[in-house]
Amino acid sequence: MTVAGIMKQYQVVGRKAPTEENPNPEAYRMIIFSPNAVIAKSKFWYYMHQFRKMKKTTGEILDVVEIVEKNRRIVKNYGIWLRYNSRSGTHNMYREFRDVSLTGAVSQLYDEMAGRHRARPRSIQIIRTSTVAAKDLKRANGMQFAQANVKFPLAHRVASGKRGQKALSGSTFTTVRPTTYLG
Repeated sequence: MTVAGIMKQYQVVGRKAPTEENPNPEAYRMIIFSPNAVIAKSKFWYYMHQFRKMKKTTGEILDVVEIVEKNRRIVKNYGIWLRYNSRSGTHNMYREFRDVSLTGAVSQLYDEMAGRHRARPRSIQIIRTSTVAAKDLKRANGMQFAQANVKFPLAHRVASGKRGQKALSGSTFTTVRPTTYLG
């Protein structure tokens, strides 16, 4: 599985194919993060083969629905429990991320696991996710942004190409340096 851009959250429902001795088998529902619905179905069968003795040839997918968050305007803290395979073995891990959506936090997770631990997307299994209140944060990186009086200074910046002009108009060279302190 490759991770291209933002991950999406899917609800996949599947069951064992009906037979004469079991005409209405039990259905199973999973929440799966993947770039598209095809990979979500593939991961569903991967997990079902691990947990129950089912595979794609003996089962059927009933429904695949993308889950979209209602409010993506508020920054929230997310806790993600995961398991991944490294070169030396299997490890459990808990990570915290700040994002406006759970899918954005999961995308950050995949990027960070690739950068810090060289973990491939196929070796990462997300066990559980939750929204974490600011007082319950455990990691220092998230705590520094969860305070009430956080300020983000605006460093020295250039207003546009030149002072008081549009970026691409006027002369190419000028005798004055740009003012980067804007108050």
